[in-house]
Amino acid sequence: MDRLTSMAVFVRAVDLGSFAAAADALEMSGPMVGKHVRFLEDRLGVRLLNRTTRRQSLTEAGQAYYERCRAVLAEADAADTVVSDARSEPRGRLRVTMPALLGRHCIAPLLMKLARKYPHLELDLSFGDPIADIIEAGYDLAIRTGDLDDQSGLIARRIASQRMVVCGARSYLRNHGRPKSIDDLAAHQAIIYRRSGRVRPWLFPQEGGPPREIMPAGRLRLDDLEAIADAAVQGMGLAWLPYWLVRERLDTGALVRLCSDQPEFLYECHALWPRSPGLPPKVRTAVDTLAAALPKLMT
Repeated sequence: MDRLTSMAVFVRAVDLGSFAAAADALEMSGPMVGKHVRFLEDRLGVRLLNRTTRRQSLTEAGQAYYERCRAVLAEADAADTVVSDARSEPRGRLRVTMPALLGRHCIAPLLMKLARKYPHLELDLSFGDPIADIIEAGYDLAIRTGDLDDQSGLIARRIASQRMVVCGARSYLRNHGRPKSIDDLAAHQAIIYRRSGRVRPWLFPQEGGPPREIMPAGRLRLDDLEAIADAAVQGMGLAWLPYWLVRERLDTGALVRLCSDQPEFLYECHALWPRSPGLPPKVRTAVDTLAAALPKLMT
C-alpha cells in the first residue's frame, strides 16, 4: 500500500473520530480504512489506535505519529502547490518597496510591463529610500542596494550590480583641471551625497583588500542623487554616481567620465521576500523579470 495515502487515511480517521466517518469522507469502505491503519501499524510494529465498539483513542505512539503525519502531509501539499503555482499566471496584488530613484528609473518601468502582460496582476509600489521592514509592513517584495542587514525570515537574490562612476562637466574641468587619478580627487570640489545625516564616501576597489574610501569635500551636500547629477551638469563640482543615472548625460557630453582607468565600485542590487513554503507566482515572475532585464539597464 502507499504509505502517504495510508497516513492521510489515518489522520482523517483520528480527526473525524471513527473509521466509519473517515470512510464516508474519503469515499471508501470502513474495512479499507482499517486496512490502511493496520498497514501502518504492521510497518511500524506498534499499535496506533485503541478501538472498542464504542470509541477509539490514540496510543502514546499513535499521538506522536499523528502529529508527524500531519506535518508530512502539509509539506506534501506545499510541494504540490509550488509546482502548481509555477504553472499558473501571476495574479492578485503585488506590494513592492524600493529606493525612490532606482525605482522610478529602472524598477517601476519593468513592473509596468509585467502588469500590461498579466491583466489579473495588481501593483502596489512604494518609493522611498528608508528601508522598510518587509514582513511587518506586509510587503511581498523589496529591492535593496548595497550591503544587506538582518535577513532573518527573508530570502535574498542578487538581481543586478550598480556600477559607480566619477564624472564632471566640461565647464568645471576647464576651470579646475582634470583629475588624472583618484589621488587627485582630494584637490577638487565634490558634490556630496548625504543620506540619513551621514556623508557617504566614494569607494574604489583594491585588489586583495577592502575598497579604498575617499571622503569628498565640497560646498554642496544633497540627499538626492538626481539633484547631484543636475548640479554636476551645472559645473558645481565632481560627482560619484550610478552609471545608469548619468548614462544619457555622458552620451550627450553634458558630463564627462573621469578616472576611467580605475576599476568601478559595484553596489549589488538584491530582491528580498518573506520566507514561505511556496513562492507565489506574482513574486516569482517579478523577481525573474527583474533579474533578466535589470542588468541591461544598469550597464
